[in-house]
Amino acid sequence: MQDWLTMTACDLGRGIGMGQIDPEELTEVYLAAIDAHPHRDRIYARVTHDRARAEARAAKERAAQGLRRSLLDGVPISWKDLFDTAGIGTEAGSALLRGRVPENDATVLRNATSMGAVCLGKTHMSELAFSGLGLNPVTATPPCVNDEKAVPGGSSSGAAASVAFGLAACGIGSDTGGSVRIPAAWNDLVGLKTTSGRLSLEGVVPLCLRFDTVGPLARSVEDAAQMLALLGGGTPADLRGASLKGRRFADLQTIAQDDLRDAPRQAYAEALDRLRDAGAAIVPLEVPELVEAMGLSGVLYTTEAYGLWRDVIEANPEAMYPEILERFRAGKGHSGPDYVAAWSRLKACRSVWDAATAGFDAVLAPTAPILPPDLDRLMNDHDYYVTENLLALRNTRIGNLMGLAALSLPTSTPSCGLMMLGYPGSEEALLRLGAAAEAVLT
Repeated sequence: MQDWLTMTACDLGRGIGMGQIDPEELTEVYLAAIDAHPHRDRIYARVTHDRARAEARAAKERAAQGLRRSLLDGVPISWKDLFDTAGIGTEAGSALLRGRVPENDATVLRNATSMGAVCLGKTHMSELAFSGLGLNPVTATPPCVNDEKAVPGGSSSGAAASVAFGLAACGIGSDTGGSVRIPAAWNDLVGLKTTSGRLSLEGVVPLCLRFDTVGPLARSVEDAAQMLALLGGGTPADLRGASLKGRRFADLQTIAQDDLRDAPRQAYAEALDRLRDAGAAIVPLEVPELVEAMGLSGVLYTTEAYGLWRDVIEANPEAMYPEILERFRAGKGHSGPDYVAAWSRLKACRSVWDAATAGFDAVLAPTAPILPPDLDRLMNDHDYYVTENLLALRNTRIGNLMGLAALSLPTSTPSCGLMMLGYPGSEEALLRLGAAAEAVLT
């Protein structure tokens, strides 16, 4: 049964379908592992024992009657603590929301539950999702699976840790500037950033509504594909026969490869070699307009984030971690005309990107240019915090700014991910490419 804690979500689902795994026993194994884990309270904000057991019992009954609703019916999943759960605290990693208990499930949670996913509980996260590091002195900072003295990546930090440490078969997070892909990369997982608007944000605590997206952190591309279907109520991508032969990828040069640390640089070069050996063509690509787009981030992100949270923050600013408070308050200095003009320029940059990348199946880049930073140093060195946070988010933010679907895949080097940037709405095609790449990368 301990093997269940390291199996993919889909393999667990297949085991349930074949009568080899009892959903109730599976859930009890996960709940016991969570409760016994030394980092339980750093990973889970709340464990929903009663809900998980009730959902597992219902899954067992459906399996016995041949009425399973999906491949993942009966599989235990964790949820980032910004997805509303009816009658269960949802505080988004912030003391500002302490005691907040929603009346209804978020739409994506309701969709997944209706298809049989078992809710294990709520995982810790960066405060109000506004950091790529995963550091949260207000609630808890989960560990990184490869270095427990380092941060795990954020803001879906606990979602990644829950899967990487064997405390959930899959974790559901959100990605506004890289918050699914960074922790996925640093914890050797698959992370899917969906296109803005692909999945419902109803019942999701917001950061920047025009950039917020929902996505899974998983042990395999197949798991991510199945979870996407559950979250959106759709049909899973068909990954059968996926191949890299004849595929054409762009190797993004602009910004994405500046200041790469040694391990990410070497991991990326090796990953590209493996893709070429599998039959892919890889062509260097420069998109100079990305420099302007990245320069617009400060206006676009902070203005909307502060606009959404200003009244709550300023009513109790001392409750916030100062680094996060500073990021929000940066939005004070931008006017309405600044914000509108920035969006106009970003749309123009997106048009250039679309034209430049039209001849490729996907664009490639290192998921993050750095390894997970040291937790203690982040707490005690402001300049280090600012530098590492901006670097952590730099490459992933390209996908959000350009409005793309994106996928982070683990490589053979710990905490180093390969990012695939696809077209808006191309999740299924991107997952097929990811499945083919996954087979040769690790």
